[in-house]
Amino acid sequence: MKISTLMVVAAVALSFAVSGCKYDKSRSGAKGGSGLAGANGSDISTTIDDQEGDIDGAGVGERPFEEYCTRCTDVDFAPVYFGFDSTVVPQGEIGKIDEVAQHLGSHADRVVVVEGNCDERGSNEYNMALGENRASIIRNYLVQSGVDASRIQTRSFGEEKPAVVGSDESAWAKNRRGEFVIYQK
Repeated sequence: MKISTLMVVAAVALSFAVSGCKYDKSRSGAKGGSGLAGANGSDISTTIDDQEGDIDGAGVGERPFEEYCTRCTDVDFAPVYFGFDSTVVPQGEIGKIDEVAQHLGSHADRVVVVEGNCDERGSNEYNMALGENRASIIRNYLVQSGVDASRIQTRSFGEEKPAVVGSDESAWAKNRRGEFVIYQK
């Protein structure tokens, strides 16, 4: 495991130890899957400890889709928005992930990169880890929806790729997101 990967894992572990996580392992369907949190099942969440594979979103020796696939321009999926300092997918955002799962289900020659993003608050290291965790949450939901895990990669941009420039809640809310980039093999 690379030193930078170890630093990301340590940052995520520390962030969850300090801030807590709403994940309830007793309610998850399978190891590596996301579970429902809260009594009404309104949110999905997981922790880095429940992720399988390499934290950078690609398994050992796996090439990024960008290297051998063509980016699709015929589809554009809405981003999934997160709350401040959260890896919980709000109930109202789950339908967006379902749309991507349906698209991939009907297009066997397509794959997706899930990009995790954060607002500008927090250190670069923390935001990179939080962005990766957000992307991994979405990835896990796609897998639970029937998408083969080999068709999904994750990337974190932390705070480096803002959707909206600004330093107020209206900008920050648009920057806390997971985005979908579809490629064709």
